[in-house]
Amino acid sequence: MSVQKALALTVPDTSTLFSAYMPFLERGGLFVPTKTPYALGDQVTLLLTLPGECERLTVSGDVVWISPDEVSSQRVAGIGVHFSFKDSALRERIEMLLEADDHTAPSLTL
Repeated sequence: MSVQKALALTVPDTSTLFSAYMPFLERGGLFVPTKTPYALGDQVTLLLTLPGECERLTVSGDVVWISPDEVSSQRVAGIGVHFSFKDSALRERIEMLLEADDHTAPSLTL
């Protein structure tokens, strides 16, 4: 059994949060830049600091998106992490932060 390291992610502002947030996932999720290889379905732990907050949250989830380092120089290497059921309230917390910042409020375009 391998020991999975935790990934630290500090989101400096709501514009960055808006870019990293994955609202199309049922419980929400975040894109996490990393060059460490992961596989779909891997379980990861994030040490997450949201904009304007000092508290570091421990969040668990599953890898649902992979942007490998070698694919394109125009794309940031990283993984998309779908929040676990126990961390699903984080979705609401992130969406409240984004809604409070008028210029980055998420909108749905069909």
